[in-house]
Amino acid sequence: MSKHQYTDIRIPIEQDNPAIVRNEERCIKCGACRRECEHTVAVGAMYDLSKTGDTAVCIHCGQCANVCPTASITERYEYQAVKDAIAEPDTIVIFSTSPSVRVGLGEAFGCAPGAFVQGKMVAALRALGADYVLDTNFSADLTIMEEAAELVERVTQRKPLPQFTSCCPAWIKFTETFYPALIPNLSSVKSPIGMQGPTIKTWFAKQKGIDPARIVNVALTPCTAKKFEIRREEMNGAAKELGASDMRDMDHVITTRELALWMAEEGVDFNSLKDSNYDVLMGEASGAAIIFGNTGGVMEAAARTAYFMIMGENPPAGYYRLEPVRGQEGIKKASVTIKGIPLTLAVVHGIANAKTLIDDIQRGAVQYDFVEVMTCLGGCIGGGGQPKTAIPMTNDIRNERIKALYDKDQAAGIRCSHDNPGIKRVYDSFYTKPLSPLAKKLLHTEYHSRAADLGN
Repeated sequence: MSKHQYTDIRIPIEQDNPAIVRNEERCIKCGACRRECEHTVAVGAMYDLSKTGDTAVCIHCGQCANVCPTASITERYEYQAVKDAIAEPDTIVIFSTSPSVRVGLGEAFGCAPGAFVQGKMVAALRALGADYVLDTNFSADLTIMEEAAELVERVTQRKPLPQFTSCCPAWIKFTETFYPALIPNLSSVKSPIGMQGPTIKTWFAKQKGIDPARIVNVALTPCTAKKFEIRREEMNGAAKELGASDMRDMDHVITTRELALWMAEEGVDFNSLKDSNYDVLMGEASGAAIIFGNTGGVMEAAARTAYFMIMGENPPAGYYRLEPVRGQEGIKKASVTIKGIPLTLAVVHGIANAKTLIDDIQRGAVQYDFVEVMTCLGGCIGGGGQPKTAIPMTNDIRNERIKALYDKDQAAGIRCSHDNPGIKRVYDSFYTKPLSPLAKKLLHTEYHSRAADLGN
């Protein structure tokens, strides 16, 4: 007999799942979580509990929580641990904010879907006790520098293609579990949060004269799977660089919803907050970085910088609005030519759509050079930790969030990652250049097969 109850109705969740939890008292056995996990996320239909040793397989995307009408399933809260860190006089608590939070957070406080509330978000974190507030968009630019360089290397040196993006931790675990043969095709670059952590505890700490051992890094993100990602064994680049065996790159993850809950408990009046700015260093980013939150955004940002790396000049106007990779179609395709080199691109969101694309690639029906995959519909703007403005989330709400990020990119003075002065500074003074030995040590990672989790 299974230790999990009602498995014909709902998805099983392990007690030690680092990303999501279930409150049994609130569960009404409606089946919404199983339907979402089987049809949109696909995972629920791709394994058999009787073959896994009665162990649930989860990629931690949190979409089950997004569709749960009673909040029986929620993210695993970490904000109390962050509060405890803030209360410690010797700690320096540094928040880093993902692009999609600033177009979702306002909805928890009555703002219209997609309201851009960056200034109030930063002010809220300061009100809660942050010592520094930095922008993960900075490391989105860093990710593009490394990922575009890797793509150019793969294309010119005939290394395994297509190159799949690696920003989405749920997608990474899905590949490791169900398609381990594709691991060589995964970009080795860490996600922006994966890069932000070690860069803060090495370069930023040195620039600021801070003892890295005092830093508690907190990622504010729309993504529940980041709670799993930061606890991966290999996410300790700073520890290796600094010789501090027990140091983690990123210490805690709180979601958009968690922040809203924490603010409510502390009595922070969001709508009356005066806008605040990010701290200098790792607080400046390009327009390319902010569209990371949208399906197609990583692809578009990478195309801009890959063009520059090959041609030595910024791309033409068309590269700043790659319409074929925009929108909410499940699988989108585009083609570009750089210096006579044709590149075929694909963008997919929703793991069920990714499964379809992978199956087509593996049977030889399609061929691509670069593929962006995001687990959540709409991209990170639809992450498992975003406000539940509607249950289930609607495309209208996703569209408003997507539009807000594209609008900020279009209005940005700097629209390419390689033009970000902060990125130039961190390479000049620390990483040297993309794919340098130090960059590979701190900004790149490895993956491993989890196929054994499926049993026979």
